[in-house]
Amino acid sequence: MPSQPHPYPHPQPEPRPWDVHRLPSAEGRAFLVTGGNAGIGYFVAEQLAATGADVVLGSRDAAKADAAMASIRSRVSGARLRHLPLDLADLSSLKAAVDRLDLDHLDAVVHNAGVALDDPPRRETGDGHELMFGTNHLGHFALTQWLAPLLSAAPGGRVVTVGSFAARSERLDLDDLQSARDYRPKRTYGRSKLAQMYFGFELDRRLRALGSTVLSAVAHPGGALDSLTPSRAPVHVTTPGERLRALPAGLLVQGKDAGAWPIVRAVLDPEVRGGQVWGPRVFGLRGAPRLEPVPAHMADPAVAAQLWAASGELTGTDPGLGFQ
Repeated sequence: MPSQPHPYPHPQPEPRPWDVHRLPSAEGRAFLVTGGNAGIGYFVAEQLAATGADVVLGSRDAAKADAAMASIRSRVSGARLRHLPLDLADLSSLKAAVDRLDLDHLDAVVHNAGVALDDPPRRETGDGHELMFGTNHLGHFALTQWLAPLLSAAPGGRVVTVGSFAARSERLDLDDLQSARDYRPKRTYGRSKLAQMYFGFELDRRLRALGSTVLSAVAHPGGALDSLTPSRAPVHVTTPGERLRALPAGLLVQGKDAGAWPIVRAVLDPEVRGGQVWGPRVFGLRGAPRLEPVPAHMADPAVAAQLWAASGELTGTDPGLGFQ
């Protein structure tokens, strides 16, 4: 399928005002948040649960998922939650995981789960893929194919891919996607998130070419620090001392609760369109969610098409095949 130029290379008119503390009802809708047991994903799940939706936390660790659901229920009366065992590093497990969802439709998936390594050595998944690229990008790429029929069955299904501010300064090396020749953990992480963002935009191009009712959008949390994040024991605890020391940083960045805001808006706002990217208002680092221009290098359809083809070969899947 030919890849067409990106439809939104420049900012679109700002949609209507959005109150992050007064979200619209989503009763009767079902959302899957990968990595919903911790970090940004936890707060995405907590905020979506407050809308009355059915929220599924995709997580490898049942104990951590249980702790996250208990924390959400302590703050959201009547929260409708469940855990889906999900290991994005094990590609062969993903179809069976989706079968266990036991849903007739899925209104949105948030591709949030991720691995971030700070130090060498280079590590691989059981499938032999570099761990960050394999989990963050390839796992979500493959998962999308198996979710496609459920997303197509929803009135207006959405794929929301969580990118990163770190991806802006990175460029893909299409000849070394898995950092086999030159492994630097921070750069490899940034490139894995860049690959995810390319995927989100390319998926939207392909969905539009198919005439699908499903849309694909990208969102990122800006600068989101643990030390500025409110405690959610036992999921996350920030001491008063940590918060105090982090206050100066709060002029530029924010906590992970606020980092979830652009992602939640991309899931819920009826004015969101495919191919858009949402991030924090202030320098893309903090504040209320807003529509952003797509960075020029992420709008390159030729690179996106090459990445798609390589990802399909590495995973044995094609996310476009399951959509209607």
